[in-house]
Amino acid sequence: MSLTLGDLGVGDAGRVSGYAGGGGYRRQLLAMGLTPGTGLKVVRRAPMGDPVELEVRGFSLSLRRDEAQCILIEKEACNGAGNCSCTR
Repeated sequence: MSLTLGDLGVGDAGRVSGYAGGGGYRRQLLAMGLTPGTGLKVVRRAPMGDPVELEVRGFSLSLRRDEAQCILIEKEACNGAGNCSCTR
C-alpha cells in the first residue's frame, strides 16, 4: 500500500516519491516544485481537513485534499536531534 501526502498528519515530514494517476495534475504539481525527491513538511490542515498547508523548498504551499492524494510519499522518521531518514 502506497502512502500519499493526504495520509500524513500535522508535523509529519516526507519526500515526494511519485504520483498516482497523471494528466494535468502531475504537470501542475511539478510546476509548483513538487518534483520527485523534494522534501516537505505538513504545517497544518484546515478544520475540515481541506486544504493542507505544506512547507516546501522554503515556502508555504496549500493543496486541496484531492491534489494531496495524488502525491506518493516516503515518510521521514525524525528524532529530537533533527536527524531524519526515509521509511517506506
